[in-house]
This record gives sequence, C-alpha cells and structure tokens, in this order.
Amino acid sequence: MGLDEAGRGCVLGPLVVGGFLWDQDDDQPLRDAGADDSKKLSAKKREKIRADLIPMGIHYIREITPEAIDAGNINTLEEEAFASIIIEASPDHVIIDAPCHPSGIPNFQKRLSGRLAEAGCTIPSFTIQPKADATFAACGSASIFAKVHRDAHIKSLGEVGSGYPSDPKTRTWLLGFIQREEPFPDCVRKRWGTIEALRQQNLF
Repeated sequence: MGLDEAGRGCVLGPLVVGGFLWDQDDDQPLRDAGADDSKKLSAKKREKIRADLIPMGIHYIREITPEAIDAGNINTLEEEAFASIIIEASPDHVIIDAPCHPSGIPNFQKRLSGRLAEAGCTIPSFTIQPKADATFAACGSASIFAKVHRDAHIKSLGEVGSGYPSDPKTRTWLLGFIQREEPFPDCVRKRWGTIEALRQQNLF
C-alpha cells in the first residue's frame, strides 16, 4: 500500500490523505499507467491516470477539514488518517512519502505503529522516505488520488487560485475578506501564518 497527502502547506481547503492498495509484487503496470509524484503532472494528466488506476487497485481517501486543522495539530491529524487507512486496508507492507524531516522518520514510524497496536491492528512492515511518491508506484498512485480529490474541492470554491500561500490570486482573495471586514468562509485555515501576515499588510 502507498500513502501520501495533498495540501499540507495550503491556506485553503482540506488536507487530503490518499491510499492505494496494490496486490502484486511487480509495480510496472502502475508505472505504465503513469503513477508518479502528482506534483510532476498536469491536472489533466492526473485525472486521466487516476481513471486508469481505479480498476487496478483499491483507493482510499481521508479528508481533514480546515476547521479540524485549526482546532488540532496537523501532524497528529495526518498520522490518524494514515492509521485509519491502514486499519481499514490491512496491508502487508506500507510505503509512505515521509511527512517529516528524515531525522524524524523513526519517531514517526514509532507513533504510527503505536496507533495501530492500540487499535488491535496487525502492524505491517514500512518503507518511509522522502520522495517515495516518485520512487514507488503505489505511493505515486496514492499521491494522484489525493491530489485529484483536493483539486476538485478547490475548484468548487470558485476563483480562489491554488490555495497555496505563495499564490497571488489566493492572497488577493483572502485580503478581500480582511478589507471588507467580512468573516472568512469555512474553507480557510484561519490559524495559518498567512492570515496574520495579510492582516498586517492591510494596516499599511
């Protein structure tokens, strides 16, 4: 099974965790279908690859709302989502695109294994490393499912840009609420540093 997320660093929309369960040792068919780091692919290509992957394995999605992110800890929420998918899928081996610095991987794996043990789940073997979505096709597949799901959510919000703090369109859209003194909609992660930076910008 591959696990990856989309939208961790965004100021808009959910954090989406995707999983893809593949029951063969040879992942070449997934590579042939186009499985890869979703960030390397255009939106159109991601959607086509996702459609081709659907009959090839079982995919899983967990959506973590902006409200939950504001109220909790994004690292903990992501680990809970990873654990939830593993518990549901019961894979023998799990490949995760590391959500932390390489030095933090042992502790991340220990926490995740602890969650699985508490749930009475058989603990699988793990491969956890940076850029696993580009290295392992099952993880790349999970990346594509997560990204396409999140993209559809952001698109449904209207003309808001990509939802990333560096996107001028997203920043302008957010700044409009501040200037109009209107409350932010539910899709905004209100505790993000971007929001405070925009408030300060509006003072000048």
